[in-house]
Amino acid sequence: MDEHSQATPSPSPVSKPPATRKKRLLLAGVVLVGACVLGFAFLRPHSTTSSHGGRHSRNAAADSSAQPVAVQTVHAGNMPVVLTELGTVVPITNVIVQTRVDGYLTDVLFKEGQHVHKGDLLAIIDPRPYQVLLDQYQGQLDNAKAQLNQARVDNARYQRLIKQDSIDAKTARDQEFMVQQLEGTVKADQAMVDNEKLQLIYCHITAPVDGRIGIRAVDRGNYITAAQSGGLATLTQMQPISVIFTLPQDQLPEVLEELQASKPLSVQAWNSANTKKIADGTVSALDSSIDTATGTVRLRAIFPNADEHLFPNQFVNARLLVKTLDNVLLLPATALQTGPTGQFVYVVKPDNTVGVQPVTTSVTDGTNTVVTTGVKDGDRVVTDGTDHLRDGAKVTIPDAAQANAQNTGPGASRSGAAPASSQGGATP
Repeated sequence: MDEHSQATPSPSPVSKPPATRKKRLLLAGVVLVGACVLGFAFLRPHSTTSSHGGRHSRNAAADSSAQPVAVQTVHAGNMPVVLTELGTVVPITNVIVQTRVDGYLTDVLFKEGQHVHKGDLLAIIDPRPYQVLLDQYQGQLDNAKAQLNQARVDNARYQRLIKQDSIDAKTARDQEFMVQQLEGTVKADQAMVDNEKLQLIYCHITAPVDGRIGIRAVDRGNYITAAQSGGLATLTQMQPISVIFTLPQDQLPEVLEELQASKPLSVQAWNSANTKKIADGTVSALDSSIDTATGTVRLRAIFPNADEHLFPNQFVNARLLVKTLDNVLLLPATALQTGPTGQFVYVVKPDNTVGVQPVTTSVTDGTNTVVTTGVKDGDRVVTDGTDHLRDGAKVTIPDAAQANAQNTGPGASRSGAAPASSQGGATP
């Protein structure tokens, strides 16, 4: 029994692997079939219920390849030709109030910053020394006049006597010379009297022009001299006031042509940051020569300055309106591009593609540019999104696309919205 059991071989595990490999192959086949079914379901064409969605997907793919841009329209309008130059506010009259006589300043009748009129009394210098001299010269004048009257009486008597041959001719002739000498003395004394009267007038210092008094340089009680450095104060004319600015010599012919036509050229004064207008004026004078160091010529503009917003020595930006170009084509300045052959713009065609159009431009105000050739009224030009554009590229206008989507979306028929314009930017 034991020998039989030993001779009979036990079942070996080698017989099981073929069944395991069979199961694995079956499982792999199921997975492969499932993948094929899923791929077929995903890739097969949709039914008619989803055909609209398929077209929408294809349109979306086409739109994704187009470049979104902003556009504006070329239009006709007026363009002012304005030159902006740096200027300085310069008073028409700026006077240092001086004394013309020496003496003690006995009274100051003005306040610093006060507005005065021509002839107003500003200060008084002690007049007493000049009054004393006036009295002295007046006495000398009276004495000379008395001597002259006496000499004239004697001369008349001598002339009668010489006719009667009762006096020496030489004596009569000497009396005539005496009269002439005394007449000269009277004139000299009269001049000295007049001079002292003038000194008394100079003791009363008056305003030579209308204007605004600055900071006082001398206080009452000081001894001042004629033509003293700094004077008493500075008197500045504020109304009207002028702005002097320079113009490049290349722009002179255009301005000179307008001035020679006797056209008043208006000027606006703006602050130094060029952000706020201060006053309006007109050109009053053009300098007689060009500065060879800078190649510029100076102009003076007059401003009423009623509110005194223009202050002497203030730096301003002078905007000179040379002329206005009427009924010209205006192109947005942001639409201009520069290439190897010059300036050009991207023009949007009816099929929403762009074309490269060379243009010739003239003056600009920073927002619009006058275009002389290349485009016509009503053309749409790209103002933003030009970085990746090329000739013939497809573009979309986001603002117009959004408006169209709203009009074709749910509830569009109920809202009654009008179709959006094809322009993506506001027409200036």
